[in-house]
Amino acid sequence: METITFIGNGNMALAIAKGLKEKYTIEVVGRSFDSMDHFEKKLETKIEKHLLEKFDITDKIIILCVKPYNIEEVGQKLQGRAKELYSVLAGTPLERLKENIQAQGVVRTMPNLCASVGSSLTTLTGDESLKQKACELFDAIGTSLWLGSQKELDIATAVAGSGPAYLALVHEALCDGAVMQGMKRDEAVAVANGLFEGFGNLIQKSFNSEIKNGVMSPGGTTAAAYAKLEQSGVRSGFIQAVEAAYNTTKK
Repeated sequence: METITFIGNGNMALAIAKGLKEKYTIEVVGRSFDSMDHFEKKLETKIEKHLLEKFDITDKIIILCVKPYNIEEVGQKLQGRAKELYSVLAGTPLERLKENIQAQGVVRTMPNLCASVGSSLTTLTGDESLKQKACELFDAIGTSLWLGSQKELDIATAVAGSGPAYLALVHEALCDGAVMQGMKRDEAVAVANGLFEGFGNLIQKSFNSEIKNGVMSPGGTTAAAYAKLEQSGVRSGFIQAVEAAYNTTKK
């Protein structure tokens, strides 16, 4: 199997590795063997482990998963020129990546934590020569969408990259609402889980307006609930959340 080299072993690296481990050999480069051993245990798959200091990336396929502010430090510790570099660093432009890490081709990507269950929507942009290979690679953890500019990728990051946190908040709030009205917590969670699973399939085949109109009857429960959501500024809150996330990627 082809080898994928992860530089960094945090939550995103683990999520992506979980999606790729059946199709690729996983190699991890980190600051300590203890942290990589922990990564290996969570991945439940044997991995190759190397320390970051003076690691040779020549002809390797790299997925860069370090913190954006660490790219200069990490770049100084690497040697050689990678074959392909895929970066998941939010808000880190291609120019900065190329300044710090040598590679034949560079692609910015933004997967999300759904990669760990093979359901990430990964947006990508970068060197056109890697477009097909990049999409094939990240299709292994869900689906991929190649975008025409870095600005579009940063906007997509504010939606799909940060989105699991937004939806987790919605899920938690619905569960809390059900518990407040008298439902047991485990039953409330089961109901909300079923809702999210079904809606994920439904939204692929229906417009938002069709779904709303199909549920909302005159003077009914959904209409009453919907009015409260509008009064609370939920729609505006999400729009502002995307704006805030996008603005943060530009800092």
